[in-house]
Amino acid sequence: MTVFELIAAGERQLSAAGVAFGHGTSNAFDEAAWLVLWQLGLPLDTPLDDPNGVSSQIPSDRQQQQIAELFRQRIESRKPAAYLTQEAWLQGHAFYVDERVIVPRSLIAELLVSGAIDPWLSAATHRVLDLCTGNGSLAVLAALAYPEIKVDASDISVDALAVARINVDRYQLQQRITLLTSNGLASVHGPYDLILCNPPYVNAGSMASLPAEYRAEPALALDGNAAGGSDGMDFIRQLLHDASPHMTEQAVLLLEIGHERQHFEAAFPRLEAVWLETSAGADQVLLLTRQALLAQHKRRPDSPGRSNPQTTATQEDDVAQPQPNPAP
Repeated sequence: MTVFELIAAGERQLSAAGVAFGHGTSNAFDEAAWLVLWQLGLPLDTPLDDPNGVSSQIPSDRQQQQIAELFRQRIESRKPAAYLTQEAWLQGHAFYVDERVIVPRSLIAELLVSGAIDPWLSAATHRVLDLCTGNGSLAVLAALAYPEIKVDASDISVDALAVARINVDRYQLQQRITLLTSNGLASVHGPYDLILCNPPYVNAGSMASLPAEYRAEPALALDGNAAGGSDGMDFIRQLLHDASPHMTEQAVLLLEIGHERQHFEAAFPRLEAVWLETSAGADQVLLLTRQALLAQHKRRPDSPGRSNPQTTATQEDDVAQPQPNPAP
């Protein structure tokens, strides 16, 4: 079989098996191409539309057997492909990953690389915190995008920080990125000019229905209900309560919340947020100024029962009275 035929066959296998995507690819063909090209040691951006190029080459029998085994593992284990290859790509950069961390896919990466947040930064932006750093990819991308900054990358998981160390070393950023073990903001060394955070935010209902590929990832990095809530906002409540003392006067907090905007706005109805456009729309990443957080502290919490029953029990805590949270 040619390379293209192997990819097409893999696409049919993945589709028939009903595997879930979202860890670097969004469809069966792209995932099949990733697995075949990776196994053959070829660049993942190798053109496949040239009839006289790579797509028409015939791998050896041994290579074809290895490709078949890789597809078997992907289908039977239901692990994300990145765990099988121990490699994930974010904004054109490769990062080491394994099952100690979630597969990096943060939309914040787009905003760092594109410079979309530059209007909120200045020549005084020098210290950055990547909170819930996971494998360290956002810390690395921030350091690459802004050569003048230094980054603290923190996580509650020492296992995750061990993976982050691999990536910091790979990009030779040891002098500019410091790894910290911290439960939220408890042990970080602010104040910071910019805080990046892709926290655990998945609500309880969504956690219960996650596909197997997502359940293969550390729940600690996904589950936003560790303090007993159900709306996915437990970690975020504590973060927004604690953040302002860790921020310089003109600092901003860049926060990713996935598909949880409804729950976020129910939990923080009076918080002035700037919603930023990404490839997934303008509902998943928001920016908060220190002034907005301070203003939120001064406002009285909304009364109970002000929105849907799924979040009523936790909304009255709001930013002024956060729930304790052991999540990263």
